[in-house]
Amino acid sequence: MLKKNHPKIFILLALMTLFLNYPSASAQVPTSPRAQEASRRVTPQLKKDFSKKGLTLGSPIFIRIFKEEKELELWVKDDQSFKLFKTYPICTYGLGTLGPKTKKGDGQAPEGFYFVGPQQLNPNSQFHLSFNLGYPNAYDRAYVRTGSALMVHGNCVSIGCYAMTDEKIEEIYTISQAALKKGQDFFRVHIFPFKMTQENLKRHQASPWYNFWTNLKEGYDFFEKDKKSPPEVKVKNKKYVFEKENN
Repeated sequence: MLKKNHPKIFILLALMTLFLNYPSASAQVPTSPRAQEASRRVTPQLKKDFSKKGLTLGSPIFIRIFKEEKELELWVKDDQSFKLFKTYPICTYGLGTLGPKTKKGDGQAPEGFYFVGPQQLNPNSQFHLSFNLGYPNAYDRAYVRTGSALMVHGNCVSIGCYAMTDEKIEEIYTISQAALKKGQDFFRVHIFPFKMTQENLKRHQASPWYNFWTNLKEGYDFFEKDKKSPPEVKVKNKKYVFEKENN
């Protein structure tokens, strides 16, 4: 009997060793003395602000950016849906004009649907702290759009990124880092030219980007409907398509 069980015991021990040595989500989130110091500064007040809204620092997050309004919305998940935690003013973005980024050096900031995983965080950014949006995404690549290293970062200078100032990025980065450390695989960043109401879209119906923006509005409306979860975003036939997110 003992001889028959030896292979099973060996396999079990091997699996246990593999599990114990597998890096946790928190271990995969990059950090630095600068990021740690920023977190130390802002976390006490953030915890108070989260608590006032019935939220917990480290819960899953979702970000929306609106160019025309120069706003970054940070949403946090509670039990049933996402709640707006705070709206941060954007200091500057690229050329400051509406429309997506299409090629390297055009000075445009991206528009569309992006996501950020742990390795896209940069705790040693030349612009204090930052995270990479992941441009070009599948949609951008379908249209052979070029460029790279498009960020949300500190400071107030930009040639295509969303610059938030050092003070604001410390909060945004700390919240993002906390969510990823607690196990969120990635967080979504949806970037729009403006609040995607029918009235706003009508104001821009003469734009060459009108059809593109109409497609973006589908994703905007999906979340606006009940705020339960941002949609799963795919690209089919060179268009964004939206489905309920698989949790």
